[in-house]
Amino acid sequence: MSYPKPLDFSGLKTYSLLERPSKVSVNDFAKPVDAGLSVSDFLACLPDQLAARDLIHIAKAVATAVKGGRKVILAMGAHVIKVGLSPIIIDLMKRGIISAVALNGAGIIHDTETAMAGKTSEDVAAVLGDGMFGAARETGQFLNDAIKEAAAQDKGLGQTVGRRLIEECFPFNKVSLLANAAELDIPVTVHVAIGTDIIHIHPGTSGQAIGKASYTDFKIFCSIISQMEKGVLLHVGSAVILPEIFLKALTLVRNLGYPVKNFTTANFDFIRHYRPLTNVVHRPTLEGGHGYNITGHHEIMFPLLAAAILEELASQDGA
Repeated sequence: MSYPKPLDFSGLKTYSLLERPSKVSVNDFAKPVDAGLSVSDFLACLPDQLAARDLIHIAKAVATAVKGGRKVILAMGAHVIKVGLSPIIIDLMKRGIISAVALNGAGIIHDTETAMAGKTSEDVAAVLGDGMFGAARETGQFLNDAIKEAAAQDKGLGQTVGRRLIEECFPFNKVSLLANAAELDIPVTVHVAIGTDIIHIHPGTSGQAIGKASYTDFKIFCSIISQMEKGVLLHVGSAVILPEIFLKALTLVRNLGYPVKNFTTANFDFIRHYRPLTNVVHRPTLEGGHGYNITGHHEIMFPLLAAAILEELASQDGA
């Protein structure tokens, strides 16, 4: 067998670059930034590409939903609280932008500790060795009492914790999501997986009460999702619990005949996880609407999103 000869390329067909459709144009390029730019000027400097384009589209969807009286739901993991974003979220609630919040079980822990002491998030590695991780007395006592009260009164966990925080007049309630939501009458639902949270290893824990109160919150969350047509779900930093909760709530309300087909979902996280991409961005929008995914640190991306939303609302007001 003879050794192959190099293939002759002389017969290849070509076309003009000038006539070829292209995905990127200089009209889409970023603009140089200067010191002292306004937020709107900074956003205008972003390239009209990929995540930068998506961020603007998400902000427009939120602004349109707010102007149309539609739901803007924030579903978030507790890390969002731990990186200090509560004041921005509270501001968006006070402005009438966020109309409901969904948390995992850790959310009420970090929010309550912040309200009580102005600090949260213990050094797990330093205390795990002697079995003292999660043994904070005040956290476990307050929240387990609130959980039992919620169950006894057939109330949701988020509503009860928020009200109890206000009643206790804790010194840092001003930066508590749950306390502010309770004052503003904004629903907060809490979706607990038994055994995942430090308050589940407290002497006063009642699994029965946790299950009942959190299931009540699931039914409240389903009620909120039933009104999400033409609204927005902002999903931030929950890898498993909230994507699963959202998908189950969505199929439930569709099963009951609610016309929830056309809406926007946006997932924000610093890692691309399977469930948020599948259960928040892709599957729910197959019947209509749009899903977006933006990867980046919460402490940077969420303030940027909030700024973009406020600029878009101001722009629509001035239009």
